[in-house]
Amino acid sequence: MLKEFKKFIMTGNVIDLAVAVILAGAIGAVVSGFTNDIMMPIVGHFTGGMDFSDLKIVLAEATLAADGSVTKPENAILWGKWVNALINLIIVGFVLFMIVKSYNKFKKKEEAAPAPPPGPSEIDLLKEIRDALKK
Repeated sequence: MLKEFKKFIMTGNVIDLAVAVILAGAIGAVVSGFTNDIMMPIVGHFTGGMDFSDLKIVLAEATLAADGSVTKPENAILWGKWVNALINLIIVGFVLFMIVKSYNKFKKKEEAAPAPPPGPSEIDLLKEIRDALKK
């Protein structure tokens, strides 16, 4: 059973999947950083300095004790964070679209290479063998 597991783990598909998961995590962090640190300030600038991540609908205000500590936290719908997630999704989708588009363009050029000339057919080989046997 251990040998079967080792064979399964060492197949190309599992290793490719592991690399893809690790790479996706890294790309996710880069895209999140790009969205939150670059795109959202630009969007906020054009919307009058608004930061989407702070936008929310408060359903119930926080309750404070006499000493200023929170006894009951605020209950709110954080729709601004959802807008950030949508923008993040659009950016990731666009980047993946561009990667797949360029990959397909490269793949088509690679497939367009001319095929090597065909060798002799089976009939030609049999004729050569027949002629060699006659001699």
